[in-house]
Amino acid sequence: MSVSQHPIAVLLMAMGGPDCLENVEPFLLDVRGGRPTPPELVEEIRERYRATGGKSPAVGITKDVAKKLEQRLNKPGGDRYRVYVGLRHWHPFIKETYAELLHAVPEHVIGLCMAPQRSSLSTGAYQKKVEEARSALQSTCPVSYVGSWNRHPKLIAAIVENIKEGLLKFSADVRATVPVLFTAHSLPERIVAMKDPYPEEVQGTVEAVIALLGQQPTRFAYQSQGRSSEPWLGPTVESALEALSREGHRHVLVAPIGFICDHVETLFDIDIELRQLATSKGMQLERMAMLNDSSALVETLLAVLAAHESSLCIQS
Repeated sequence: MSVSQHPIAVLLMAMGGPDCLENVEPFLLDVRGGRPTPPELVEEIRERYRATGGKSPAVGITKDVAKKLEQRLNKPGGDRYRVYVGLRHWHPFIKETYAELLHAVPEHVIGLCMAPQRSSLSTGAYQKKVEEARSALQSTCPVSYVGSWNRHPKLIAAIVENIKEGLLKFSADVRATVPVLFTAHSLPERIVAMKDPYPEEVQGTVEAVIALLGQQPTRFAYQSQGRSSEPWLGPTVESALEALSREGHRHVLVAPIGFICDHVETLFDIDIELRQLATSKGMQLERMAMLNDSSALVETLLAVLAAHESSLCIQS
């Protein structure tokens, strides 16, 4: 099989997050499209990052994934692939990374969003950033995008394994009856009228996981709704927890299947805020581990990329 002298660039894309407390406000400014954030909200969000390590861990985790993925793609002695990280709302911005990867004169660029479920407001926005960078840099390099991987067997198996490990945090006599509360990041309700695939994509992941979980009771809710006046997708995790409490449940395992790695939405919204609510109701709340930079995630991404390349007939 012939091999091109030019590499294949894999661009891992994620939302990003502030790398220190001082950069919370400029990060929020970018998230809000240049609209200033009320000072009290900036301080509230800064406190959330302060309580969870002083910065977003997601950027470092994604960079670790990139290194491991590049090693696995190339195998010993190979240099066919270069894996890069580009962020939507913080450094390294997608445009910055795209300019950097062009220096390698790639044969092809593959965009891969670190979110398994498609949505015009998330994965679609990442692709838009790439296209803006291509236009600004007048790049003619071919680009393709990995689509949804919300039901990929390796992803589902990894999530199920983490759920089973999470259930071990409960005493053996209650383990079989502990409800698993699946969560995904909420989006504005207007996406429903837009025929956005996100709700169905999330539901697809949930259904695939449930199929392997057996008889474990499950629920689903959206978390981390934005601070805006418009309605957001529900039910909320808070209302789901209330319902479980009313039904007499005293244990719950949260499984954030809409997320790949740890960030403020898991470390604060669930581990601190939601756990406090559960404790106030006399409930034990635990969370499954995120995939982060695990070998299970790297193997999933390898399989996802292999399928994508096969569909494009790219020779590796």
